[in-house]
Amino acid sequence: MDALTFIVSIVILIMSVVIHELSHGYTAEMLGDPTPRLQGRLTLNPLKHLEVFGSLIVPLITSMAGFTFGWAKPVQWNPYNVKNRRWGEFMIALAGPVSNFLIAIAFGLVLRIVGTSLSESFIQISFYVIAINIVLAVFNLVPIPPLDGSKVLFSLLPPTPKFAQVRETLERYSIFFFLILIFFLWRFVEPIIPFIFKIIVGS
Repeated sequence: MDALTFIVSIVILIMSVVIHELSHGYTAEMLGDPTPRLQGRLTLNPLKHLEVFGSLIVPLITSMAGFTFGWAKPVQWNPYNVKNRRWGEFMIALAGPVSNFLIAIAFGLVLRIVGTSLSESFIQISFYVIAINIVLAVFNLVPIPPLDGSKVLFSLLPPTPKFAQVRETLERYSIFFFLILIFFLWRFVEPIIPFIFKIIVGS
């Protein structure tokens, strides 16, 4: 990956993860929880969202491997402020991945509609935007803690003490599941990326 491609990929990643977290925050706000707003997270300012490890170190390492990936600080929200606690969590968790899919679809539509009249550089940047946002969406939908997919899954399960205990145990050791995903399970999830990319771009 050359220097220019690296810089472009990092910029796209940063803005994509910022929109991802902003979507969580605005959904919580719409459902009655002011926590993200009070913590200054309802902004496009990257400095309010980025963290050293997920937003700098991981993107640097993954870029050396030929792709760019990372994350921002998770938006905090208070379930006791949300109007509907069960479906509130479902909607807040799903908002992030959905925002990434919408970004990818928007750029895909631009390429489909006016792609022939666009410059080669814009088309290339659009490909990066689409690919990075698909990766972010798919990765976050994997149903293991601490990813959004786990919150979506648990919000769909019956709110019984048994499932609550299972969730507590899984979240307690979430770092181990996260590492397992990165080093072992991602190879099984990764083939989904080009499939979705082809559907969105149409080629």
